[in-house]
Amino acid sequence: MKHIFLFVMVVAFHLWVSCQTQNDTKRGFQSGTNAESHFQNFCLGCHNDGKSSFVERTWLWGKGRDELFKSIKYGRVAYGMPAFAEGLTDTTIYDLVDYILKMDMKPLVNTDLITVHEEGVEQSEDMKFRVDTVVDGLDVPWGLEFLPNGDLLITERKGELLRFTTHGKLQQITGLPPIIAEGQGGLLDIELHPDYAKNGWLYFSYSSPNEQNNNLANTAVMRARLKGNALVDKQRIFKAMPETNKRHHYGSKLEFDREGYLYISVGDRGNRDRNPQSLDNHCGKIHRINDDGSIPPENPFVGKKGAMPSIYSYGHRNPQGVCMHPVTGEMWSDEHGPKGGDEINIIEAAKNYGWPVISFGINYNGTTFTKDTATVGMEQPLLYWVPSIAPCGMTFVKGDRYPNWKNNILTGSLRFEYLHRVVLHGKQVVKQEKLLEGVGRVRNVEMSPDGYIYVAIENPGKILKIIPIVSH
Repeated sequence: MKHIFLFVMVVAFHLWVSCQTQNDTKRGFQSGTNAESHFQNFCLGCHNDGKSSFVERTWLWGKGRDELFKSIKYGRVAYGMPAFAEGLTDTTIYDLVDYILKMDMKPLVNTDLITVHEEGVEQSEDMKFRVDTVVDGLDVPWGLEFLPNGDLLITERKGELLRFTTHGKLQQITGLPPIIAEGQGGLLDIELHPDYAKNGWLYFSYSSPNEQNNNLANTAVMRARLKGNALVDKQRIFKAMPETNKRHHYGSKLEFDREGYLYISVGDRGNRDRNPQSLDNHCGKIHRINDDGSIPPENPFVGKKGAMPSIYSYGHRNPQGVCMHPVTGEMWSDEHGPKGGDEINIIEAAKNYGWPVISFGINYNGTTFTKDTATVGMEQPLLYWVPSIAPCGMTFVKGDRYPNWKNNILTGSLRFEYLHRVVLHGKQVVKQEKLLEGVGRVRNVEMSPDGYIYVAIENPGKILKIIPIVSH
């Protein structure tokens, strides 16, 4: 009897282990994986700053084992951290916690270098180039814009506007409005008026707090002029509604088109089930306004009952790249998907880009939220990525300095730390290439007026310049 009892207990134990493994598999884990692979699969998409988010980390909600368990299991939704209770078992979560705590004990390793070939020369499939560091000592440089005299304006997400002069001096510009610099919020993009030389208007987006309740905020756009190193004549011309206490998915990119309209991207603000598909709010949309904040009468939803008249397109998740095609004048955008399903789209009036009804991605915890990747009345992306690269910033290569890259798209990869090049034939993607692999989290990419490519890297923050090497 004793042997029979032990046999039954062993069988029961193995059945329990089998059920737990199957349960993890159903919820998005592959059986047989360990904590390190779980971390790579589920955590690094967001927790990666070019080193590791868990080495020499500042812990927001404590670093005790049980505190970390609660953060993973129940999430910190207001800060964009999803709950993994549905996707992971408690045992798996504790394994992740132990792995993360071991990482926290490791010394910080400097990976602040680009892997280059001989003599500092990088080799693209179509061109050789070198990379120079133009500005360093930054934190999270978000927006880049050049003044007519060659000075570079840099927005720091933490709420600073800097001027890097042609003489190599870094100066702070004063007069910014109140900004909520928490989570993904802060001082975001910056753009000059197309006729800046005459009117002096510059535009910037930021996470703007509610005047009565500082816990609530949303994306806003202000225009101002520069008087020395101070902002004057300030006018807030756009404020997204509704405000929320969540601190993620603000967007936000700014771009003028050839007619002088200003396009503004606003993320879904963490409310995917309500905001992107409804026209009665600003979130999960790309907007089009006049340079003074008024609404163009030709906007597609002007006069539609209950619709925000500034909306140009909708069904977006978190677009952090908007740029104009230098030949066609079309507006293009990249946006973050969830776990998989990042996209590049051509933005057209009144079009619905599908989020979250259709997507090539899944939840961060491995569960699904939609089975559909296409449906009638919703646009298909020109390009999508699985797994997510976390695209940020976007520009077309213009001018003649990079002849083999002309009219290619450049976008940054936050997650995999490289610059992504997309080669087009008309509207068809014919080739893709990774540039500057290992450079760090690429937050933005911009063309200077004299035709050079500048790349913003975060944590540690710096601005790089790509210089083509011309063969004679």
